[in-house]
Formats: sequence, C-alpha cells, structure tokens
Amino acid sequence: MHKVTAGEEITVVGAGPAGLACAIVLSRAGRRVIVREWRSAVGQRFHGDFQGLENWSRDGDVLDELAAAGIAADFDCHGVDKGVLFAPSGRRYDVQGARPLFYLLRRGSGEGTLDSALLRQALAAGVEVRFGDRVREFSGPGVLAAGPRQASVIAVGHLFETDMEDGAWLALGHDVAPGGYAYLLVRNGRGTIASCMFTGFRDEAKYLAAAEAFFQARAGLVMRNPHPFGGYGNMRLPVTAMQGGHPVIGEQAGFQDALAGFGMRYALRSGVLAAHSILDGGDYTVRWRTELAPWLTAGVVNRLMFNLAGEFGMSLAAARLARNDAGLALRRAYAPSLSKRLLLPLARRWYRAPLADPSCNHLDCDCIWCRHGDHEPPRAATTLAEEA
Repeated sequence: MHKVTAGEEITVVGAGPAGLACAIVLSRAGRRVIVREWRSAVGQRFHGDFQGLENWSRDGDVLDELAAAGIAADFDCHGVDKGVLFAPSGRRYDVQGARPLFYLLRRGSGEGTLDSALLRQALAAGVEVRFGDRVREFSGPGVLAAGPRQASVIAVGHLFETDMEDGAWLALGHDVAPGGYAYLLVRNGRGTIASCMFTGFRDEAKYLAAAEAFFQARAGLVMRNPHPFGGYGNMRLPVTAMQGGHPVIGEQAGFQDALAGFGMRYALRSGVLAAHSILDGGDYTVRWRTELAPWLTAGVVNRLMFNLAGEFGMSLAAARLARNDAGLALRRAYAPSLSKRLLLPLARRWYRAPLADPSCNHLDCDCIWCRHGDHEPPRAATTLAEEA
C-alpha cells in the first residue's frame, strides 16, 4: 500500500482498542494522526465490566506483544491461570494453566480500564482525538476501526458487588447460553456475570436468569447492587480487510475468535499491523493473512466442530482441559493440523453465510443488538464494498 510520509495526515475512524493501538504506533513514528470517534468518550459500549484478554492461542505472552509494539499495560489487569469449568450436565472440572490463561481487565470509560489507558497513551504520543465526530466520508490516508457491523454474538449480564472470593467460573450448555457459554468473574469485591450466546437473542433474559440460577447453586453466587449490561460482537473472514484502499481493523474487519468470541488480542494486533503497513508501504492484506488468519481460520474450524459435537462433545472437551495444562491444550486446539486443513474448506463454506441469529430480524426485537447496535458503517470518499 501507499507509504505515508511524515507530512501527511492520517485519519483513524474509531477510538476502540484497534484504532487507538494503530494511532499510538503511527504517532510515535512521527506521523500526524487524527482519531475520529462518533461517541462522546472511549469505551461507551461497555460499563466497567470484566473481560478477558486471551493468552492461550500463541506461544508468546500477549503483554509481551503489547510491549514490543510500544503499548504499555498500564491498565488494571490480573493474570488468571486457573478456574472452574462446568459441563452441560453440571459436573465441575478444575482447570489450570502453567501461565495465565487470560488477563482479567475492565472495559469502559472509567479510570483503570483498557480503553482509558489506551486513550491516555494516544494523547501522550501526540494523537488528536475528536469525540462526537461521526464520519460520513473522508479522503486521504486512513484506517477503518469503527467496531462491529452486525451482531454475531451477544453477551447480557450484570455487574455487581460481592463478598465472594476471587475466581473465574464458566458454564457450558444450551440451557444457560445457546451455542456459547455463561461466565462469572470476581475480583476484589466486584463481579461480572453474563450469558454469551450465539443464537436465541430474543430470549436473552431467560438465558441470563438460567445462568444466574446455575451459578447461585454451583458457585455460591451472591450479588449486591446488580446493574444490567449488554454487549455484542462481529465475526467474519474478510477477503482482504481493505475497503476503499484503507485497512480495516478490529471488529469492523470481523477479527474475532469464532469459537469463544475473544477479540481484543486480534484488535490490538491488527491495529499494529495496519500502522506498520502505512509506515513502510507494506501489504496489509499479506500481513494480516500471515499474522492473524491461521488463528482466525482455526477458530472457524473449532466453531464448526463445537456445533457438530453438541453437549456430549462439550463434556469431553471439559474433561480433557481438566486433565492437562489447559493453556497448552487450547494452544494445540488453535494450532495448524491435518484435520483442520481437511475441515477448513467445509468450515469456510459454512462460515460465508452471515452469522445472523434467526430469532432476530430487527422487527419489534428488544435484544442487545437492536437496542444498542450502530447499524450504519462509516464510508471513505471512495465506495466501500463489504466483503464476504
């Protein structure tokens, strides 16, 4: 792609983790960067809820990846190397990794969140951030990082105060989260519980109630001052992740794990890759296909196998994770293999169909996506065609 010189202005559309990571790298390399965000602050899709920055899919630690890109982990985070996994039958499995399986952090606009930390680093690097600036079109060099374009997965839950001990619990089964999982995360007297579902969006309240009842019975869930929250994500396999000559990064590109829905690592990494392509004129498509696609496609194959295996397969997977180093087992699940190569063409054909929940057609629907989704994507001065 075109190498941008020091005198050119670069527009980054969106102030999420992908956009801010891209802006930080560009600005520290001496480029003038303007981030344009239609919301009034960073992190407004979130509410201070706990999320996991996954650390199992690659050999290296994700915090080391950030440090190598010049991004400091100066947000509140805690490495989680053990937890409890419940099979659909309710059977409990204790799982543990030799290193953190994920880093527990908070999302939102408050102090200590990932979003506020990235904003602070961007401003310190000289990035200009414009809030309340909805982009209809722009010209010149730019990066598109405006977030999800549709809802492939939703999470609905509660934030709460509690006297529970710190911990991480995850429950599988269609009764608590159709096609997905329910989770409970507690740290220092604060907790997040949610049902993360891939279908059945209209019945989100039913599944959340079932998840809360399950964790009350199995994990001793106690909530004080609960506050509802919801979120959504978008997953797809793009052809080039370029639109109108501009790199598309993060969830706008569909860079999210199709099995578990984790996307922050992809968001941050894709932002850094786009920045490097702008700085040296390299091919962004080649870069993301090399650095991201092998793990994205593994996630697609894993999602297909998860759907086909059903609840019996979920139980077998839970038992396997409990018998071994869970992090190592998960890394192997995302590593290239002969079986994945054989299944990939089938999985890709299945994945080309939109990941749309059949229960939600946006008509008289009150699901998370219909209440809070932003259905209008930004456009550059040139025509932007969505990719399958």
